[in-house]
Amino acid sequence: MPDTMRTQPDGGFESAYESATLIDLLRRRAYARPSQRVYTFLASGEEEEAFLTYGELDQRARALGAVIQGVSSPGDRALLLYPPGLDFIVAFMGCLYAGVIAVPAYPPRLNRNLLRLQAIVGDAGATLSLTTEPILSKIEPMLEEFPGLKGVRWMTTDDVPDAASAWREPGARGDTLAFLQYTSGSTGTPKGVMVSHANLLHNQRHIQAAFGLKEHAVAVNWLPLYHDMGLIGNVLHPLYMGMHCVVMSPLHFLQRPVRWLQAITRYRAMGSGGPNFAYDLCVRKVKPEQLATLDLSSWEVAYSGAEPIRRETLDRFAETFAPCGFRREFFLPGYGLAEATLLVSSGRKGIAPVVASARADSLEANRFVESSSSDDARPLVSCGGPLLDQRVGIVNTETLEECAPGEVGEVWVSGGSVAQGYWNNPVETARTFQAYVAGTGEGPFLRTGDLGFMHGGELYITGRLKDLIIIDGRNHYPQDIELTVEQCHDAVKPNGCAAFAVEADEREQLVVMAEVKRGAEQGEVLKAVRRAVAEYHELQVRDIVLLTTESLPRTSSGKIQRHACLAHYLARETQVEDVGEDSSPVPHGAWTSPEVVAEGQGQPVS
Repeated sequence: MPDTMRTQPDGGFESAYESATLIDLLRRRAYARPSQRVYTFLASGEEEEAFLTYGELDQRARALGAVIQGVSSPGDRALLLYPPGLDFIVAFMGCLYAGVIAVPAYPPRLNRNLLRLQAIVGDAGATLSLTTEPILSKIEPMLEEFPGLKGVRWMTTDDVPDAASAWREPGARGDTLAFLQYTSGSTGTPKGVMVSHANLLHNQRHIQAAFGLKEHAVAVNWLPLYHDMGLIGNVLHPLYMGMHCVVMSPLHFLQRPVRWLQAITRYRAMGSGGPNFAYDLCVRKVKPEQLATLDLSSWEVAYSGAEPIRRETLDRFAETFAPCGFRREFFLPGYGLAEATLLVSSGRKGIAPVVASARADSLEANRFVESSSSDDARPLVSCGGPLLDQRVGIVNTETLEECAPGEVGEVWVSGGSVAQGYWNNPVETARTFQAYVAGTGEGPFLRTGDLGFMHGGELYITGRLKDLIIIDGRNHYPQDIELTVEQCHDAVKPNGCAAFAVEADEREQLVVMAEVKRGAEQGEVLKAVRRAVAEYHELQVRDIVLLTTESLPRTSSGKIQRHACLAHYLARETQVEDVGEDSSPVPHGAWTSPEVVAEGQGQPVS
């Protein structure tokens, strides 16, 4: 280790703040605390299978980095295909140590998944793919059909030789690209977000400001490691803070959600979280007799992100798990996106989430008016305020002028966490990352594509700009309609609806897809959906498609892929094998060969 490294402090938070790259950060950690455990992997979500100390992670990353340096050049792109576990973390850090840009992706299972993978490889120009022997053995027989993948150099990392002494410093700087985060494609064609070392470290400071976790704290993660929330929020943040992270497979969480809470109990975890659906799933699946075995009193930060954070979900979870020591003020709602590395805004640790009550008709008119009656109120959970030096603006999508407080517009973001753009896509980079406010010329800003407003210094997200449903000149947010559908009949699965608009008869019309329980009386469900949507939203549903459970396409963070639903609805496909990068059944099911239970053309409800 260089002499300059020996003079550094003991590897605590201050040294993390001083680090210019993740390589520098891990080397400091490994020197100061080589035997401290940083990651533990739970086989089947329960038993410890393997763990890594800071020293072991550094040694394995140097060994793999040296091997990669022997077959690649700095700046090359390397695809990462790994199952959940510690091998992915070693491979990711090995790429950084080699000066190679990592391209995380999920391991494919079907031929059409390989088409998606081929598109990513082609876009990124990846020349190397790192994986395991079992995964490569499944992929190899199919490579002949995919010439874009056949030309990639495939390398397995199950048994890497101890070449750590041959490793060479790659000369990385803060502005050096660390990895490409391919977006989920929930609202369009996936693109490779260029994330630098400086972006990652800047966002880690934001996460630290929001979470307030200390050194030697414990985190628990079940989110996919190739997803930005799982990778940046749960793998890199413990490394940044000098913490210990307990990792389990998303599939094992889905099979038995109580495993997540048992791990928090066992390891006295202080930080853990996930999308809204994860908390709902625990309420539905954790049995009363299991509550007595849980102690969640150590859980200081229960963060919630991705698509809408629902007040009802927070209420149900807090009430259900209060006997286990969980308190509502543990919840920490937040807002973020891959283009801003991860976190943009967040609630405050130790303070219960702020909820605003909006008049539904005011949001349709693109403004927030507080409701004085529960009859017309739409509760909105705040995503907190901007963090540190991050600037968040609300901008009119037509005039590009900044909105007044309370007006709904597009969320624009600027600051050190905003990524460098989309890989090899200058047109989309200019459109998305180089926006300027009309009149003032302030910028550049990242255009998030999300709609929201500021109220009392808090950011409220109302929906996706591309998902907004406009019928007869009125704005309708799909998540509002989806919640109405979920609550209209017991047979409709929670978090199992998609609402979108189609062009028919020269006007926009509403279509609803919903997952229903087996054995449901289909006619009753169809009537209940139409009646509820007509009553609460004054809308006629053109078509309703009822599907078996776990059939709707979702991203790896649990978001409903409404545009994928629309595309397949228009194509009238009932046998779908792939919906993009996140068609994996983790974490909340994917659209794999859904069974259409019932379809009904829209007729007004009398």
